[in-house]
Amino acid sequence: MPDLAGLRLLHVHAHPDDESSKGAASTARYVAQGVDVHVVTCTGGERGSVLNPRMDRPEVWADISSIRRAEMDAAREILGITQHWLGFVDSGWPEGDPKPPLPEGCFGLVPLDDAVERLVRLVREIKPHVMTTYDERGGYPHPDHIRCHEVSVAAFEAAGDPERFPEAGEAWQVDKLYYHHTFNRPRTEALHSEMVKRGLDSPYAERLASWKPEPEWDARITTRVECAEYFGVRDQALLAHATQIDPDGAWFAVPLEVSQDAWPTEDYELVVSHVPTEVPESDLFAGVIMDR
Repeated sequence: MPDLAGLRLLHVHAHPDDESSKGAASTARYVAQGVDVHVVTCTGGERGSVLNPRMDRPEVWADISSIRRAEMDAAREILGITQHWLGFVDSGWPEGDPKPPLPEGCFGLVPLDDAVERLVRLVREIKPHVMTTYDERGGYPHPDHIRCHEVSVAAFEAAGDPERFPEAGEAWQVDKLYYHHTFNRPRTEALHSEMVKRGLDSPYAERLASWKPEPEWDARITTRVECAEYFGVRDQALLAHATQIDPDGAWFAVPLEVSQDAWPTEDYELVVSHVPTEVPESDLFAGVIMDR
């Protein structure tokens, strides 16, 4: 793989653990190639649930905020990234029908420009060549993921405009913006088929049965980054988020070698490019000039 030292990549995520569940293997690949990779985490995950039965203890619930920060530190070390907190409070996952209002002061209710200015300040400080974030659905419809999408897209546009947020630093135009498409249907079908082929129980049969095909959505994928050799790094980063990841749960129901054989890429949608490139791509930095 080519040496990409001098290039900078910025992932914008909603919660600690998102950086490990979405794009972590391609992150590890780019770190290995010398890219300076940064992660902005919009919230502290303060309202997240404890999803690992081994960690479901009163003392964990009582200190979930600091525990999730420590987990993020561990994942950061594993991935070799620089991590930044945007400083907003987790909105939680509203439950009920109709859904209750979001809690006052949470990220999902913050005035858009307040969050955009904070992210613009970081973009102008980091000067990334490439940014990634979630699609307009948020990847899934968590209010913080939707807000993360809105803030990221607005900051991508504003960071290069010297008339927007002039107190937030010198303007910087990011070359490319991508959306994550980690959990796409073709990938899930491929993993399911490979499990069945090997005589293993697939964790995806029920999900696929109720998953309405959206070929036009899957066609939005433009960029597939080969990173199978870094799936193990991804898994270690996931396990660092011990409150969120059950090592005996669905995340690890598909053996590593099955994932590597069935779907060796992480997938993205190129949304905006200010440099010449052609799709399909195999590299987030396709077309990016390294001398700025």
